[in-house]
Amino acid sequence: MSNFKLSHRSIGRLRGVDNKLIKVVKRAIEITRVDFGVIEGLRTVERQKELVAKGASQTMKSKHIDGFAVDLLAYSGGRASWELSFYDDIADAMKLAGIENQVPIRWGAAWNVQDLTNWMGSSEEAMNHYIDTRRGQGRRPFIDAPHFELIPDVEEREIVYYGT
Repeated sequence: MSNFKLSHRSIGRLRGVDNKLIKVVKRAIEITRVDFGVIEGLRTVERQKELVAKGASQTMKSKHIDGFAVDLLAYSGGRASWELSFYDDIADAMKLAGIENQVPIRWGAAWNVQDLTNWMGSSEEAMNHYIDTRRGQGRRPFIDAPHFELIPDVEEREIVYYGT
């Protein structure tokens, strides 16, 4: 168990996100080695257009628009950090939380790993596998380490619109 907890702001940013993903995020903060907060959950089409226009996102088919994705921000010493190694640790916590809740998760730093909860190695190894695969294809990897999303399925979704 960690000593970390989600702030009221982070909890508010989970509004509109699928309940299964909320459960995973809430469990991950309890077991993570790295503190984190939620920087974005549900996203409007207009916001997605802005992100695509400035190159911060590559698609208009974002899982954020449907409440199936979150972006998490690592904190070190109380300060926001983009240090990639922190996101490996957050991804490990999200993976374990996904396993515990039986919720498949995809990580934005390992796009070719369809379900992080079924990956047999560490999240760092999953990311390195993705990078090696892309380079082997002569393509540049798109690393979006703060991003976590549900794997699409046909089962009913659970959405919380007015609180968590």
